[in-house]
Amino acid sequence: MTSQTITAAASGTFDLGDLTVNRVGFGTMRLPQHGVAFAADAVPRDRGQAMGVLRRAVELGVNHIDTAAFYFSPLRSANELINRALAPYPDDLVITTKVGPGRDPSGQWLPHATPEQLRGQVEENLRQLGRDHLDVVNLRIVGTDSIAERFGALAELREAGLIRHLGLSNVRPHHLAEAQAIAPVVCVQNMFGIGASPEQKEFLHTCGEQRIAFVPFYSIAGTGRDGGATSDDKSQVHTIARAHGVSTAQIRLAWTLHQGPHVLAIPGTGDPDHLAQNVAAGVLRLSQDELTVLDSLDHETA
Repeated sequence: MTSQTITAAASGTFDLGDLTVNRVGFGTMRLPQHGVAFAADAVPRDRGQAMGVLRRAVELGVNHIDTAAFYFSPLRSANELINRALAPYPDDLVITTKVGPGRDPSGQWLPHATPEQLRGQVEENLRQLGRDHLDVVNLRIVGTDSIAERFGALAELREAGLIRHLGLSNVRPHHLAEAQAIAPVVCVQNMFGIGASPEQKEFLHTCGEQRIAFVPFYSIAGTGRDGGATSDDKSQVHTIARAHGVSTAQIRLAWTLHQGPHVLAIPGTGDPDHLAQNVAAGVLRLSQDELTVLDSLDHETA
């Protein structure tokens, strides 16, 4: 098989509540623009190209798409691209969005939503996606303060039928425990990749023990974060990539998926060839020796 014929189904599946998804999904943060995400002067991506990548992702078996209403550039919105490209949605497609952060029409960040404002953010996602309910909504936070009021507000919207399942993003273990006392949590979406700290790895394993999906962001970008993949991969990553005849990005994805059957990847791209390579990383098998080498790489603190 080539990277153009491997589908996301080959990566295996995991459940988000009662929704089953393939372990390689697609993240839309970088889809509305070229270059750095959220940049004020971002160049909008060609609409046809963006919609083509989304449709190709579904053709390649991707049935888990991660998005947010604050993923937009001048002229382009990730949610509206998804709606335009994929509606009417396939029955097995799970769209995960997140609330908490917000941006004004000029792209400037707003204070994170209060419990009272979260309903408006949920309704905005519903409108943009053309849905009557959201499959999964992650509460994204900054800091270590209590999330009880905000998560409780989302739990009420879940009870009202606007949300099917709830998750968390950018959280600590005590946030997970706090949320679970209020309503079920189906996923945790945190920064994670090669060079993860012992604390990050322990949290990942805690989620696995509780059958909660762990969904890393920046698993390819690493220290590049919003700017995308960097070219400063350590020599060990390059050596393993050459041995498999693949890119370092594919090695990063494969290593991430090897961390547990509950780990779901959501790499994003606007390039159809990169999309196929990301999906193909789901079948890449690393040896125990290779995993040991990659596990030993220093924590990326940048």
